[in-house]
Amino acid sequence: MTKLAKIKSKKASDLTKSEVAKLASAGKTQAAGFIDFIRTQGIVGLAVGLAIGTAAGATVKKIVDGFINPIVGFLIGGVDLSEMTWVVVKANSHGKGGLEFSWGAILSSIITLLATAFVIYWLVHIAKLDRLDKKKD
Repeated sequence: MTKLAKIKSKKASDLTKSEVAKLASAGKTQAAGFIDFIRTQGIVGLAVGLAIGTAAGATVKKIVDGFINPIVGFLIGGVDLSEMTWVVVKANSHGKGGLEFSWGAILSSIITLLATAFVIYWLVHIAKLDRLDKKKD
């Protein structure tokens, strides 16, 4: 058993001032280790990238829903793409028991995925934002 473990196993009322100081410094060491982990692993950069990626994804989704989907819907017959379904089994007179697949919503999601992937590709490779991540010598 280490010295620190022995100190931790004691009751709080039985601790000496030096043992309390050792426990306090051990806590600082753990906090410093955590901060060092965040710095070395690039967690902050990951969080910033996730936030920007989420915002970019939401923006692309709005563009696809408001601009691209109406154009695609117009080209395939002037219909709303999100309402395109394939009815396998019709519902009964009460509106229950039917089976339908919303292939228009799936197509819309695929278009959103491809557009988001293109935006990310453009940001990283064409706009050269990956150079911001490289450390200077």
